[in-house]
Amino acid sequence: MPHTHRPPRIFDTVEGRRLAETRADPAWRLWGPYLSDRQWGTVREDYSADGEAWNYLPHDHARSRAYRWGEDGIGGFADKDLNWCLSLALWNGRDPILKERLFGLTNAQGNHGEDVKELYYYLDGVPTHAYMRMLYKYPHGEFPYSRLTEENARRGLDDREFELVDTGLFDEGRYCDVTIEYAKAGPHDVLMRVTAMNRGPDAATLTLLPQLYARNTWSWANGPRPDLRLAADGTVLAIHHAMPPMRLHADGAPEWLFCENETNAHRLFGALRAGYSKDAIGRHVVEGEADAVNPDRSGTKCAGRHRLVVPPGGAQSLRLRFRAADAPGDAFADFDAVFAARITEADDFYAALQADVADADRRAVQRQALAGMLWSKQLYHYDVREWLDGDPAQPAPPEARKAGRNADWRHVRAHDIVSMPDAWEYPWFASWDLALQSLVFATIDPDFAKGQILLLLDEAYGHPNAELPAYEWNFSDANPPLHAFAAWRVFSLDRALTGRADHDFLLRVFNRLSMNFTWWVNRKDASGRNLFQGGFLGLDNIGLFDRSKPIAGGALTQSDATAWMAMNALELMRIAVELALRDPAYEDMAQKFFEHFLLIADAAARKGGLWDEADQFFYDVIETPGGERIPIRARTLVGLIPICAVAVLREDDLVQLPGLQKRLRFFLENRPDLAALVSRWQEPGEGGTALLSLLRGHRLKALLRRMLDADEFLSPHGIRGVSKVYERQPFHFAWDGADLTLPYEPGESRTRLFGGNSNWRGPIWLPINYLLIDGLRRFHRYYGPEFRVEAPTGSGTFLSLQEIADMLADRMIGLSTRGSDGTRPFQATSRLEQEDPHFRDHVLCYEYYHGDTGRGLGASHQTGWSGLVALLIQQSALGPLHALSPAEAP
Repeated sequence: MPHTHRPPRIFDTVEGRRLAETRADPAWRLWGPYLSDRQWGTVREDYSADGEAWNYLPHDHARSRAYRWGEDGIGGFADKDLNWCLSLALWNGRDPILKERLFGLTNAQGNHGEDVKELYYYLDGVPTHAYMRMLYKYPHGEFPYSRLTEENARRGLDDREFELVDTGLFDEGRYCDVTIEYAKAGPHDVLMRVTAMNRGPDAATLTLLPQLYARNTWSWANGPRPDLRLAADGTVLAIHHAMPPMRLHADGAPEWLFCENETNAHRLFGALRAGYSKDAIGRHVVEGEADAVNPDRSGTKCAGRHRLVVPPGGAQSLRLRFRAADAPGDAFADFDAVFAARITEADDFYAALQADVADADRRAVQRQALAGMLWSKQLYHYDVREWLDGDPAQPAPPEARKAGRNADWRHVRAHDIVSMPDAWEYPWFASWDLALQSLVFATIDPDFAKGQILLLLDEAYGHPNAELPAYEWNFSDANPPLHAFAAWRVFSLDRALTGRADHDFLLRVFNRLSMNFTWWVNRKDASGRNLFQGGFLGLDNIGLFDRSKPIAGGALTQSDATAWMAMNALELMRIAVELALRDPAYEDMAQKFFEHFLLIADAAARKGGLWDEADQFFYDVIETPGGERIPIRARTLVGLIPICAVAVLREDDLVQLPGLQKRLRFFLENRPDLAALVSRWQEPGEGGTALLSLLRGHRLKALLRRMLDADEFLSPHGIRGVSKVYERQPFHFAWDGADLTLPYEPGESRTRLFGGNSNWRGPIWLPINYLLIDGLRRFHRYYGPEFRVEAPTGSGTFLSLQEIADMLADRMIGLSTRGSDGTRPFQATSRLEQEDPHFRDHVLCYEYYHGDTGRGLGASHQTGWSGLVALLIQQSALGPLHALSPAEAP
């Protein structure tokens, strides 16, 4: 495994040069895959009194109801404001509705929460979106909407979810692989190619309808209405007040159908029928309503109908081009040449990125993971004040909403391209997801990554009290404070890729995160003793209680919250040291966060803290009003997160900061009780380094003894969320007259706590594994190869911390790559997906993975934080220290 420390030369490619140009002129970023996979069922579209977003605008309404805050579509592509949107609709002649958007079950319908019930794969893309490709698998037979709903309703929490692939519709290849590609001939010149490949033994009748429509901005405030109109030459002229005139060209003379992107109030609410509503094209094509569409061939939504008969094993393609209305020449003269050039440029870009990734399967997995990240960018549009108060041209929202969800966040006015965790299941940002997603983007597009880090720190998102919004279902929840961690690594990756140190970015981040740190200290340390709470902190059902709610008879002090804050202090200290090397004024801030860290470490480690000396583990603790401290001795990830709170500083840097060095030594000499917590501060480690961590060597080894035990946390596929010892006998805890239990659940959740979609009681979560791997690598930077731990526990094999980190990284990567038996663990026992040549190499990034088998679970396109597999592959090829700044590198 070569550790060359040579950064990839992506900026020497055509795509890389485009990326560099966007710093001065962002034109190449104007168009991209910015439509959501699902706009229905979101908080933004919910105007109900009870806040039941899934019910207010369900899938059945989506085809007939205009959205207020966004758009969705299959394979969507649009400008950054969704003024004009391209997507694909399909009909196989059997479905009861036109296939315009991805179908899935709501939180209440799915036996394990919300779940998309389609087969689609994001296969390729580049950061400027000059080329993008995805695949949608469309069955020949009638799409089983009712069967999917009814069968999942019948199944219970102990049953697996019933998926589209389980219906048998794809047997004998009776489906079409529909590939949707986009290429840009220029910043404002978009080419769309749709190819339908029949995988079955019989000819397939298929109607393809590429769509162009304007996001509805006129119904809410009587604004100007865009106009689409069929021109005499067979093109569609597109006029929008916020865009230059454009024209859509379609090869092959399709039948053009027009309507308005407006609500069908007759269908939904029984109002008098008027106009040609949003669902008119579907009613015309599927239900045969000849007068549903506008005979004048004008409106704000249109589709070009192509009726195809695709022979068995054959393929047919459509070509469209959306460009300036006055662009000269034949729109299709250079069409194929542009696509060929953009595909070559994409190949060159990834060849540069993956020059050191020797394994072809790993290269394919990494490229698809990055494609998923790129396809999951969308416009996030949400003005909370307008959402709460309602629009002038619409009925006033129910009064109850004004004191309901996000009522304390009226300042939020979001209108940005944001990386989504999953554009169908989670089509909204979550703060710690976004921090981790930025790390992945930093490997291919550091400018976008930096923008994502800064986004939630901006006044348009962050609360005036310095709190960061968690996620749109409840901005006031707390996610782990990972922005400083992510910012430092994005800064370092950016410096390694570009050769430039963007200290302005680091300074902006530091100033705002310093205020957020103070918010945590003031709001999440109830007793003022440097031990923290925080709520569920993204770990959903990992505990016995709903950690977002008060506990009867006590307060819960959390091991994970405390460790996250220790980690936060160390990361902010590290940033302050970097800034102080240029401006000594930041030495004081470095000392401030150093002292904060020591106080947290002292509180967590001392007797009466969170460390249990008898069990050699960190636990959550209930503190009663009478002063009693009751540890909850459940072995879960919350006790391992202290491994992540580690920083390594170079003595060479401290020499350049004599004021800081003097103050640190004074503090340590005068507080020997705290100095004892800092592992060998006076004894430089490997390469003249100093170590700051929550763990001395003994405690680190004690935690690793459990973490690397196959009977506890260590799975063949990574670190589990809960110890497997609870498989035989669940953990029991008596509280407030109840016997609470915590079992080991390696698969889908068996409780509806937090909706039942996510499960932290045993499965493997890639982001936590990534953070543990990162922590181990930093410990290795200090201790070096002589510090060895038995791994796995009981094996008799002793490995360095770097070797353990590499082992865990390989297990993470191995979830998606083909093993020695030829199978990919995430695809489980599905023979179709494991063996069929048209399935087996399509990789999905799942929300989490089965703790014993590695089967993919939860959101199936969680190309957000599980996209970290792309970063792990890169680090495995280049060496784990390639992302370190010069201040940390050996």
